[in-house]
Parts: sequence; structure tokens; C-alpha cells
Amino acid sequence: MELKQLGKSEIKVTPIAFGAWAIGGWMWGGADEQDAIKAIQKAYELGITTIDTAPVYGFGKSENLVAEAMKGIPRENYQILTKYGLNWESEDGHFRFMSEDNEGNPTPLHAWASKERVKKECEDSLRRLKTDYLDLYQIHWPDPSTEISETMEAVAELLEEGKILAAGVCNYSVEQVEEALKIVPLASNQVPYSMINRGNEEDVIPQAIEKGMEILPYSPIQRGLLTGKIKPRHEFTGYDTRKGDKFFKDENIQRVLVLLDKIRPIAEAHDASLTQVVINWTVQQPGIGSVLVGARNEKQVIDNAASLDFELSEGELNLITKASDEFELV
Repeated sequence: MELKQLGKSEIKVTPIAFGAWAIGGWMWGGADEQDAIKAIQKAYELGITTIDTAPVYGFGKSENLVAEAMKGIPRENYQILTKYGLNWESEDGHFRFMSEDNEGNPTPLHAWASKERVKKECEDSLRRLKTDYLDLYQIHWPDPSTEISETMEAVAELLEEGKILAAGVCNYSVEQVEEALKIVPLASNQVPYSMINRGNEEDVIPQAIEKGMEILPYSPIQRGLLTGKIKPRHEFTGYDTRKGDKFFKDENIQRVLVLLDKIRPIAEAHDASLTQVVINWTVQQPGIGSVLVGARNEKQVIDNAASLDFELSEGELNLITKASDEFELV
């Protein structure tokens, strides 16, 4: 897979990245560790060398699994994108929501990105990932309890020290991006974006294009909904936050199935799955750097990698976008 430069930074990423949220099990009803390791290794084998993870994904589990999977592979051959700024260890920071740890115990999550905390989290991630540098370091969520300038000063120091090669943000508004840019250059803004969740096209994506940044879209398949495999009255097991997600209301699942029926002929014409068409369309949208696509096992990775094995015509892209435009969430 051909690497592309991420914004104005020196790092390069693949058009599809391995999204390592699901393998941590957190919010996804658990995950099998050996399947996860094999999935990461298969992704690398197929040319998906960019891996996006975070400390909070399984409370360290995801980063540990990435390290285990990439053991023995030259570090310069793959790119690690990880995050900071979510605290489950204490009550410091701004309370975000009540979660559950890997044992099912109630666990409050706080957004916390003080200068000292950012530095500590970087060291913790370096240790878990068994590396001496991170390609891209991103704040996971805005922290209302800390000035953006303080957070970004810590990031600037990490850049100077060579512990990170580029800085990014996640879930930042245009105003927050402007504030951060006063202190440190940003390569990217990681935000939710999918065929049925395009609100960031209004201002966040245009800003990224204007500033020479890239968008790293997460949940491009809308947490599995755009596969077409989830039907009304679907039952999720374990600690799976899709249970209360508005996208997974029966009425919206049905509306998504109608949308997918409109693009099914395009998938069939390319001998591709609906998921592959959705990923292909997302990769080609303006401002997109690397599309984060999760996988729990090797088969899902193989299917994801094949998303770029065909080319959608301009007419097909327009038809898909039109079908997306007609979708309305209730």
C-alpha cells in the first residue's frame, strides 16, 4: 500500500490504518487476544503498516497487544499513532462519563491533559509499545480543566526531545484547533466520519484542508452498522456501548439498510462487499489522510485490505454520495 504524507509532517501513513480500539475489548464486548495479534500481523503483511491505538483501549491492553504483534519487525517499517488525555486512574481532570474496566467494574473517565500528565502518559505509552518514539501523538478528547496552551507546550517539548515525530488532535473543534496551532504545528485531527455521519464536513474538514492538516476519520463503518449485517432488534452482549447508540435504534438500522440497498449494485459490479465500497468511498473524500478501520481477526483484515483493490468511477462515487445525502437519522 502506497504511503502518503500526513499533513505537513515528516511521517507517512497508509490510506487505511489498523484501528486498534476493538482489540482492546473496551466498549466492544470483549476481544480475543490471539485473534487480535494475528489480525495486526496480517494487516502488516498486507501492507497496512499504520496502527492507531490509545492507552484507554482496554486500559493499556491495546497498546500491549500492538507491541506483542510487532515484536521483531523493524520499527521504521510501521507507524504508531497513539493518544493521551483520558484518565481512568484517579479523579483528576474533567469528568467525561462512567465506564467499565476490563473486569466490568464501574470506572469513571476524566479528560486530563496537564503538562505533567501528558509527559507521564507519553512515557507509559512508549513502555507499553516497547518503542523509543511515537510517530503521531494525539490528544484523545478536549480537556476543559487545562488550558490548550499548557497541553500543547508539553507536546512541543516531546517533539523537541524526539519522543514523538508529529502532533495531532482528536475531536477538536475549529476553535480548539486554532488555539493549538498557536503553540505547535498539527498534522491531523481525528474525528468521527462515515457515510451516515458527515457533520464534520461543515467546518472541521474544510479547516483541516485550509491549514494543511489531514483528517483521520474513525468509525467509517459506523461501528459495524454499514456492513449491512446488523438488523433491527439486534442484541449486543457484554459491555458494548452500541446498545444505547442512536445509530443503532431499530428505525435507524432500517434506514441504513435502505441506503445500503441503493449502493449494493455498485458493490456487486466490483465483486466487492458493501463494507469495501464504504471504505473505498471514504478514502476518496476531500481532506482524508488515513481511514481508521478496526478488525478483530485476520478475515476482517483481509476484507478491509481488499477495499482498495478496485476503483470507483466518478459516476459511482457521485451515486454513493447522493444516496448518503438522502439518509436521515431519526
